[in-house]
Amino acid sequence: MTKTVLGIIGGSGFYNLPGLENPRWETVASPWGAPSDQILFAEIAGPGGNLPIRFLPRHGRGHRLSPSGIDYRANIDAMKRAGVTDLVSISACGSFREELPPGMFVLVDQFIDRTFAREKSFFGNGLVAHVSVADPVSPALVDMVEAATKGESIPYKRGGTYLVMEGPQFSSRAESNLYRSWGCDVIGMTNMPEAKLAREAELCYATVAMITDYDCWHDDHTHVDVAAVIKVMQGNTAMAQRLVLRLARDMPRAHVPCPIGSDRALDVALITAPEARDPGLVAKLDAVAGRVLQAKG
Repeated sequence: MTKTVLGIIGGSGFYNLPGLENPRWETVASPWGAPSDQILFAEIAGPGGNLPIRFLPRHGRGHRLSPSGIDYRANIDAMKRAGVTDLVSISACGSFREELPPGMFVLVDQFIDRTFAREKSFFGNGLVAHVSVADPVSPALVDMVEAATKGESIPYKRGGTYLVMEGPQFSSRAESNLYRSWGCDVIGMTNMPEAKLAREAELCYATVAMITDYDCWHDDHTHVDVAAVIKVMQGNTAMAQRLVLRLARDMPRAHVPCPIGSDRALDVALITAPEARDPGLVAKLDAVAGRVLQAKG
């Protein structure tokens, strides 16, 4: 039986999450680089006993890192090394839909990746792998997140497409209208390549997009204002704290196998023959791909 370990990647509102037991910050080294910060190890009590939880500040404490400056590979690798089985990303986003106002949460199920300055895979020359991201979130985990969202009476929508832009600038109006025409629902700067890397690391992944603004397509919101975004974020963070506490309280203490195989994504992904693999790359993949590398040699 694999025990559930809940990972959260998000912002500063989770540093002092009420209800944490035995909290401690620990350095988790990664061969891929420096994670955004130390990881907060803690537990949250529930009817099934204490649930281990791991929190990583995506931008570092104090928001030191820009979206393009985050080492996404190091972050995902460090969470895997910390024992995480189920990873929930909590991210501030802009809205492309009138019916998705600031203060609403979207449980995203699809992404469009428009980033261009980031390392997007753990694999490469010396060990090639092709992992499907047709369904980038784990529906069983999203079911649990949805139940927690409902339980806390948080306004939300299940399903939606998240356009991930490079940043750090906000969109031009032409870009915003283009992305709306593509059928996108929200826009942000951080969930790619995070979602792809989580898939490669065989982590069950879900995204909670917390809407802070309407992006610049909206006639009444033609300029995204950081001060206004931060004001909305404060209210969103309070709701997200309640969501995480409810989720952790109610999650099964035994990891629920992903119905679409997120936790076994590498079973049919490795293509390089064992004798042709680069030993150095194989060594770096000990946490991410150790399960299949040990099994297949």
